[in-house]
Amino acid sequence: MWTLILPAAVAAALAGYTGGLLGVVALRLRLSALGYAMAHAAFAGAALGLLLGISPLALALTFSLVVAALLGPISERTGLPTDTVLALLFPLTMALGFLFLALTPGLPLTSPALTLLWGSLLGVAWSDVAALAGVALLASAFLLLFRREVWATLVERRLAEEAGIPARAILWALLFLLGAGVAAALRLVGGLLVYALLFLPSSAAAQLTFELRRQFLFAPLLGMVSALGGLALSFFANLPVGTAIALTACGFFLVSWALSPRKRLALPGPLERGPGQ
Repeated sequence: MWTLILPAAVAAALAGYTGGLLGVVALRLRLSALGYAMAHAAFAGAALGLLLGISPLALALTFSLVVAALLGPISERTGLPTDTVLALLFPLTMALGFLFLALTPGLPLTSPALTLLWGSLLGVAWSDVAALAGVALLASAFLLLFRREVWATLVERRLAEEAGIPARAILWALLFLLGAGVAAALRLVGGLLVYALLFLPSSAAAQLTFELRRQFLFAPLLGMVSALGGLALSFFANLPVGTAIALTACGFFLVSWALSPRKRLALPGPLERGPGQ
């Protein structure tokens, strides 16, 4: 049994860590559509792999990384905000995915392309763990080595560019890492719910602290706990792993919202102020 559970547990911890870490970036850049776009780009790639007889996972990763790499240049060339470009790519990749599936003869419901939509506890192999570990190390190293440039780009991109910081290159690199993180977590969490690991732990961390540095510390921890807790819930309650992880992450977000110091910092109304205030 442990030969099946151990890779999934390690993959869950790595997916939660990476999702929480990169989720702070996505939340700060207001890229709420990123999880949808990347997941469906990977779905389209996996469906094309089935049609062509190529590894679905390999093409899923390729499609996600290509979309992530093109986001910045497309936004710059067209003058459209990044979230608008994502909103355009989402239905396009979704339509392509279903088109490739429709053209694939005799497609079973348990095909690798379809399991990428909802995740699989038993489908995680050590190769998936290695991919997640590589993305986690790459993201951690980039955020650590270029922490000042990343901070400046996330806080105020225009001022960062005026200060001589290559904010455009930093932004494109962050988008590429986000795409890689989503693609690497697809096998475990599934494309329909992978955004839960991006935005729920980071949103929970933002409820607990205002400081960006602490959010980068809290979000990966919350992501790991959510992913491992969801994995345990999936195993004992016989639930789909992606669903269980999303429910667990939602629970942690609600707890963090209830404990949030933001609720205690509301300004008093006019009737609550003393004389002369």
